[in-house]
Amino acid sequence: MSKYTLTINQKKQTVDVDSGTPLLWVLRDSLNLTGTKYGCGEGICGSCVVHIDGKAERSCILDVEDVVGNSITTIEGLADKPDHPIFKTWIELEVMQCGYCQPGQIMTLATLLEQNPKPSRKEIDDAMNEVLCRCGTYQRIRKAVAKLVEEK
Repeated sequence: MSKYTLTINQKKQTVDVDSGTPLLWVLRDSLNLTGTKYGCGEGICGSCVVHIDGKAERSCILDVEDVVGNSITTIEGLADKPDHPIFKTWIELEVMQCGYCQPGQIMTLATLLEQNPKPSRKEIDDAMNEVLCRCGTYQRIRKAVAKLVEEK
Protein backbone atom coordinates (compact mmCIF):
# COMPACT_ATOMS: atom_id res chain seq x y z
CA MET A 1 0.00 0.00 0.00
CA SER A 2 1.12 3.53 -0.77
CA LYS A 3 -0.16 6.95 0.17
CA TYR A 4 -1.33 9.24 -2.61
CA THR A 5 -2.49 12.82 -2.22
CA LEU A 6 -5.05 13.82 -4.80
CA THR A 7 -6.93 17.04 -5.46
CA ILE A 8 -10.56 16.02 -5.82
CA ASN A 9 -13.34 18.57 -6.10
CA GLN A 10 -10.86 21.28 -5.06
CA LYS A 11 -9.91 19.46 -1.82
CA LYS A 12 -6.71 17.61 -1.02
CA GLN A 13 -7.44 13.98 -0.14
CA THR A 14 -4.89 11.38 0.94
CA VAL A 15 -5.60 7.73 0.27
CA ASP A 16 -3.68 4.58 1.14
CA VAL A 17 -4.12 2.14 -1.75
CA ASP A 18 -2.11 -0.26 -3.85
CA SER A 19 -0.19 1.11 -6.80
CA GLY A 20 -2.21 0.49 -9.96
CA THR A 21 -5.57 0.92 -8.26
CA PRO A 22 -7.97 2.49 -10.76
CA LEU A 23 -9.09 6.00 -9.87
CA LEU A 24 -12.70 4.77 -10.03
CA TRP A 25 -12.16 2.47 -7.04
CA VAL A 26 -10.24 5.13 -5.13
CA LEU A 27 -13.21 7.48 -5.57
CA ARG A 28 -15.89 4.92 -4.75
CA ASP A 29 -14.25 2.69 -2.15
CA SER A 30 -11.69 4.90 -0.43
CA LEU A 31 -13.45 8.29 -0.59
CA ASN A 32 -17.12 7.23 -0.74
CA LEU A 33 -17.71 9.37 -3.84
CA THR A 34 -20.16 6.91 -5.37
CA GLY A 35 -21.67 9.19 -8.03
CA THR A 36 -19.05 7.99 -10.48
CA LYS A 37 -20.34 4.64 -11.72
CA TYR A 38 -18.72 1.36 -12.66
CA GLY A 39 -20.01 0.05 -15.96
CA CYS A 40 -17.55 -1.98 -18.00
CA GLY A 41 -14.16 -1.49 -16.34
CA GLU A 42 -12.56 -1.16 -19.77
CA GLY A 43 -13.10 2.52 -20.62
CA ILE A 44 -15.79 1.75 -23.17
CA CYS A 45 -19.17 2.64 -21.63
CA GLY A 46 -18.40 6.08 -20.16
CA SER A 47 -20.30 5.66 -16.88
CA CYS A 48 -17.13 6.44 -14.95
CA VAL A 49 -16.28 9.78 -16.59
CA VAL A 50 -14.64 12.40 -14.36
CA HIS A 51 -12.78 15.57 -15.27
CA ILE A 52 -9.00 15.50 -15.09
CA ASP A 53 -7.72 19.07 -15.46
CA GLY A 54 -11.01 19.93 -17.18
CA LYS A 55 -10.94 17.07 -19.67
CA ALA A 56 -13.45 14.18 -19.63
CA GLU A 57 -11.59 10.96 -18.78
CA ARG A 58 -12.63 7.42 -17.89
CA SER A 59 -11.67 6.79 -14.28
CA CYS A 60 -11.83 2.99 -14.58
CA ILE A 61 -8.68 2.92 -16.74
CA LEU A 62 -6.64 5.59 -14.94
CA ASP A 63 -4.30 4.37 -12.22
CA VAL A 64 -4.20 6.43 -9.06
CA GLU A 65 -0.51 7.27 -9.44
CA ASP A 66 -1.18 8.71 -12.90
CA VAL A 67 -3.47 11.47 -11.56
CA VAL A 68 -1.38 12.73 -8.65
CA GLY A 69 -0.85 16.45 -9.18
CA ASN A 70 -3.91 16.82 -11.41
CA SER A 71 -7.21 18.49 -10.59
CA ILE A 72 -9.97 15.87 -10.47
CA THR A 73 -13.66 16.78 -10.55
CA THR A 74 -16.36 14.19 -9.98
CA ILE A 75 -20.10 14.48 -10.49
CA GLU A 76 -20.29 15.43 -6.80
CA GLY A 77 -17.97 18.36 -7.49
CA LEU A 78 -20.10 19.53 -10.38
CA ALA A 79 -23.22 19.07 -8.21
CA ASP A 80 -21.76 21.51 -5.66
CA LYS A 81 -23.32 24.08 -7.99
CA PRO A 82 -27.02 23.07 -7.79
CA ASP A 83 -27.99 25.88 -10.13
CA HIS A 84 -25.70 24.47 -12.83
CA PRO A 85 -27.57 24.76 -16.16
CA ILE A 86 -27.02 21.11 -17.06
CA PHE A 87 -28.67 19.88 -13.84
CA LYS A 88 -31.54 22.33 -14.20
CA THR A 89 -32.18 21.29 -17.80
CA TRP A 90 -31.85 17.58 -17.02
CA ILE A 91 -34.51 17.91 -14.33
CA GLU A 92 -36.77 20.20 -16.34
CA LEU A 93 -36.81 17.85 -19.36
CA GLU A 94 -36.88 14.66 -17.23
CA VAL A 95 -33.89 13.25 -19.09
CA MET A 96 -33.11 10.41 -16.71
CA GLN A 97 -34.71 7.02 -16.68
CA CYS A 98 -32.65 4.65 -14.52
CA GLY A 99 -29.96 7.32 -14.15
CA TYR A 100 -26.99 4.97 -14.09
CA CYS A 101 -25.17 6.54 -17.05
CA GLN A 102 -26.18 10.08 -16.21
CA PRO A 103 -23.05 11.07 -14.27
CA GLY A 104 -20.99 10.09 -17.32
CA GLN A 105 -23.41 11.86 -19.67
CA ILE A 106 -23.37 15.04 -17.59
CA MET A 107 -19.60 15.10 -17.09
CA THR A 108 -19.04 14.50 -20.82
CA LEU A 109 -21.46 17.26 -21.74
CA ALA A 110 -19.94 19.70 -19.24
CA THR A 111 -16.53 19.23 -20.87
CA LEU A 112 -17.97 19.59 -24.38
CA LEU A 113 -19.77 22.84 -23.54
CA GLU A 114 -16.74 24.22 -21.71
CA GLN A 115 -14.52 23.58 -24.73
CA ASN A 116 -17.12 24.54 -27.33
CA PRO A 117 -20.17 26.54 -26.15
CA LYS A 118 -21.86 26.23 -29.57
CA PRO A 119 -21.10 22.71 -30.82
CA SER A 120 -22.61 21.44 -34.07
CA ARG A 121 -25.06 18.53 -34.09
CA LYS A 122 -22.24 16.25 -35.25
CA GLU A 123 -19.92 17.43 -32.45
CA ILE A 124 -22.70 16.84 -29.92
CA ASP A 125 -23.45 13.37 -31.28
CA ASP A 126 -19.76 12.45 -31.42
CA ALA A 127 -19.22 13.46 -27.79
CA MET A 128 -22.45 12.13 -26.32
CA ASN A 129 -22.33 8.82 -28.21
CA GLU A 130 -19.20 8.06 -26.19
CA VAL A 131 -21.39 7.31 -23.16
CA LEU A 132 -23.66 4.29 -23.45
CA CYS A 133 -27.22 4.47 -22.13
CA ARG A 134 -28.84 1.11 -21.52
CA CYS A 135 -32.29 2.70 -21.18
CA GLY A 136 -32.05 4.47 -24.51
CA THR A 137 -32.67 8.03 -23.30
CA TYR A 138 -30.60 9.39 -26.18
CA GLN A 139 -33.48 11.45 -27.60
CA ARG A 140 -34.07 13.16 -24.24
CA ILE A 141 -30.34 13.75 -23.86
CA ARG A 142 -30.18 15.32 -27.35
CA LYS A 143 -33.21 17.50 -26.54
CA ALA A 144 -31.56 18.72 -23.32
CA VAL A 145 -28.24 19.38 -25.06
CA ALA A 146 -30.01 21.32 -27.84
CA LYS A 147 -31.78 23.44 -25.22
CA LEU A 148 -28.52 24.15 -23.40
CA VAL A 149 -26.72 25.10 -26.61
CA GLU A 150 -29.60 27.32 -27.70
CA GLU A 151 -29.59 29.14 -24.36
CA LYS A 152 -25.84 29.87 -24.52
